[in-house]
Amino acid sequence: MARPIVRWGVALGAGVVWWWAVLRLAFAPGAGVLEGAVAAGGWGLSLLPVHCVPRARAAGALAAGRWRAAWGVTTASPLRRSDAGSGPS
Repeated sequence: MARPIVRWGVALGAGVVWWWAVLRLAFAPGAGVLEGAVAAGGWGLSLLPVHCVPRARAAGALAAGRWRAAWGVTTASPLRRSDAGSGPS
């Protein structure tokens, strides 16, 4: 139970610090490198895929090669190559 509380506390604290830096950059004439680094770093972290998990642990993940069945892809009539000649007429 303590782990989720600590995780939420750290996330909330980091969010408060990031908003402080952004608002200080926007409204304070004396804002500088520290605020810019915090704001840019927080924005950069938001671009990371932090919610990725291995395929084996992902909910609803398909086994290797099963994506064709999930999408309904068949190999019953493959496309002809351009050098295959003409088909039956």
